[in-house]
Amino acid sequence: MSSQKRLTRAYEKAQRISFNNESKFIIFSDCHRGDNSFADDFANNRNIYFHALKTYYDQGFTYCELGDGDELWENIDFKSIFEAHKNVYDLMQLFYAEGRLYRLLGNHDMVYKNDRYVEKHLYTYFDKITGKDVPLFPGVTFTEGLVLEHETNGQEIFMAHGHQADFMNYVGWKFNRFMVRALWRQLQIFGIGDPTSPAKNYRELIKVERRTKKWIVNNKNLFTITGHTHRPRFPEPGEIAYFNDGSCVHPRSITGLEIENGQISLIKWQIATTEGGTLKVIKLLLEGPQKLIDYKTE
Repeated sequence: MSSQKRLTRAYEKAQRISFNNESKFIIFSDCHRGDNSFADDFANNRNIYFHALKTYYDQGFTYCELGDGDELWENIDFKSIFEAHKNVYDLMQLFYAEGRLYRLLGNHDMVYKNDRYVEKHLYTYFDKITGKDVPLFPGVTFTEGLVLEHETNGQEIFMAHGHQADFMNYVGWKFNRFMVRALWRQLQIFGIGDPTSPAKNYRELIKVERRTKKWIVNNKNLFTITGHTHRPRFPEPGEIAYFNDGSCVHPRSITGLEIENGQISLIKWQIATTEGGTLKVIKLLLEGPQKLIDYKTE
C-alpha cells in the first residue's frame, strides 16, 4: 500500500467531531514520554509541558495528541513511563474525564492499535496506596486520524501523526523498534541519532513532507495537520495547507498549534529568565493567528 493510500485510509476511517468558532483546541505530538532515564528526551521538557497543558486545561481547551505520546520503542511497557510521569497522566486523566482528550496512533506507540493491549495497560493502573486497580483512561481508543468538521461552513481539518507517509516507520515499525531497543537507545547517550527517523535525518524529513503535500494537493488542498518530523510548519493562505505542530522534545522548548476563535496559531513554550534571576515558563507566538476559513477550498 502506497503512502497516498495509507493517508487516504486514515482520513476515511478517522474519528469525526464537530466544532465551531467557540471551540478551543491545543495540538501537540511527539512527546515521547519515557522512563526518566538518560534516553528519555521528554524528561528535559517535562515541567514546561506540564505547565502548558495545565494552562490549557484551566482555559477549557480540548487536547489533541497526534501520536508518539508514549515512547514504546525504547521502553518495553507503559508501566515504567506512567510511574516516571504520573503527574502528567493525572492531568491528562482530567481532560479525558471531561471528554476533552483525543489521542492518535504514531509509529512509536503503534502497539496501541491493539485494543487488548490498550485495555490491559491504559484502562486502569495499580494504586500503591490503596492496593487496588483504579481507573486511568477507561474505554480510551486510538485512531490513525481525527477530522474536525465546522458546524456552519463545513470546513474539515484532518489530523494524523504523519508516519503514513513514511514506509519504514509505518510498515516496518516493528523492525525499527527492534533496532532502537537493540542499538540506537544505547548509542543515544553518545549523541548518535537513529538514521531511520525523519526527525534525525533531513533527507527522510523532506521525503515525508513531499509525500504528505502531494496527498493534500490531490485532495483539494485539504487542511492537514501532522507531527512525526518534529519540524513545525505553518503555511500562508493560498499555499499547500500542510501544518506541522513540531514536537515536545525540542531542546529546552515545546511547540504546538492552537485553534481558538476560528483561528490557528503556532506557539512555543519555553523557560525564560526574569531580570531578578527567576525562572518561569512563558509562551511565545511563532506564527499567526490566521483565520481557518482562509484555508478553505471548495
